[in-house]
Amino acid sequence: MFFKEKKPIEYLIAGLGNPGGEYELTHHNAGFLTLDILANRYSFETDRLKFHSLTCLTEINGHRCLIMRPQTYMNNSGTAVAEGAQFYKIPPEKCIIIFDDIDIPFGDVRIKRKGSPGTHNGVKSVTNCLGSQEFPRIKIGVGSKPDPDEDLADYVLSKFTKKEQDELKKTMEKACDAIEYIVDGKIDLAMERCQIFSKKKKKEENGQ
Repeated sequence: MFFKEKKPIEYLIAGLGNPGGEYELTHHNAGFLTLDILANRYSFETDRLKFHSLTCLTEINGHRCLIMRPQTYMNNSGTAVAEGAQFYKIPPEKCIIIFDDIDIPFGDVRIKRKGSPGTHNGVKSVTNCLGSQEFPRIKIGVGSKPDPDEDLADYVLSKFTKKEQDELKKTMEKACDAIEYIVDGKIDLAMERCQIFSKKKKKEENGQ
């Protein structure tokens, strides 16, 4: 009898966030929430505790992927991501990181091929632990804090309103479309489609 050899794990896809019920639906958990959409689309569950994360192995467009929800809390996300990447020998350029971004208008989604972590502590941790900035990232725009005097930590740990959750669902669906493009090696197309989505959204908001 011949056994079909399993495909290697090609990509690591990590949604960043904080574990625990008190952090559900918060701005900082946009990465986790995006994985909820992806899980529904591909019928998988991140229910295996490994690499300090809730994980799952699944296929996206024929590519085997390690899906991760780090359970290390946001500021130590890189510990989990690096463990998974090292175990499966996944290079940084195939580690897709999804996270919230306060510098992007609410509901926009942006793709970057690589670059500095900016002010996001979770991405700083991933950069430090991977020892590289060469990983693609999907940024979910959560908007800046409405009150300049509000503490930033309070804002990112505050919960989305029901209206915001409904608006973000389209954004996260678009982020999942981007994941499909990226694993197919079409990151430029992912960037282009997300730009079109954001421009269309802005026109609709302006009543054009």
